[in-house]
Amino acid sequence: MSPLPFGLAALAVIGIVLLMRPRRFYFVRHGETILNAQHIRQGEEGSLSENGRRQAERVGEVLRPMSIDSIISSTYPRARETAEILKKYLKVHIFYSPLFTERRNPSAIIGKSTRDPGVMHIVDQMDLAYHEDNYRFADEENFADVKKRARKCLNILARQGARETVVVTHHHFLKILIAYLLYRERLHAKDFVKLSFFNVSDNAGISICEFHPWKFLSRTRGWEVVSYNEQP
Repeated sequence: MSPLPFGLAALAVIGIVLLMRPRRFYFVRHGETILNAQHIRQGEEGSLSENGRRQAERVGEVLRPMSIDSIISSTYPRARETAEILKKYLKVHIFYSPLFTERRNPSAIIGKSTRDPGVMHIVDQMDLAYHEDNYRFADEENFADVKKRARKCLNILARQGARETVVVTHHHFLKILIAYLLYRERLHAKDFVKLSFFNVSDNAGISICEFHPWKFLSRTRGWEVVSYNEQP
């Protein structure tokens, strides 16, 4: 077999180098919404409050000096608004994906106060009780559903060619995504209850993670958490 021409060989080497270079992801929870401020359980809908827009502006100012290549955002309105504000500072394209949306709440609690005793009981059953991965209270996404989605998201992000990417997502999903990043298939609902309780995810918080392709055989498949829930 004849050797590759020098030009093709050089291109092949460059391609391998680009594929193996580390990638950094800035996971941003959307800014505060009007319903967040009113302590109302949200579904898909929910616009940013004035404070939420200011929070997104501050995130944009923090990320502007970085060499961001693109933004990936949840399709929910509150995430879209946050991503559009960030775009003003970063001057990059936004790609929307439903994979990064929030865990779907049970219909019974959407639009109700987070302080309602009935709502609190349902949320406690879902998020604080020790139960099996497939436990489902009603029509919500359960732990197994969201874990499966987190797996898909990380697989997609690992294939991104961009060196630095902003990902705009949501409170509960972000916590599961990062927990899965660290524990992979060893993560179960009973473990996540403890991790979730002690690791809050604030509006406009920034969590930085990196993917190192050459560490793919590690326990985290090459993923590392650099920082979590930093405030702009």
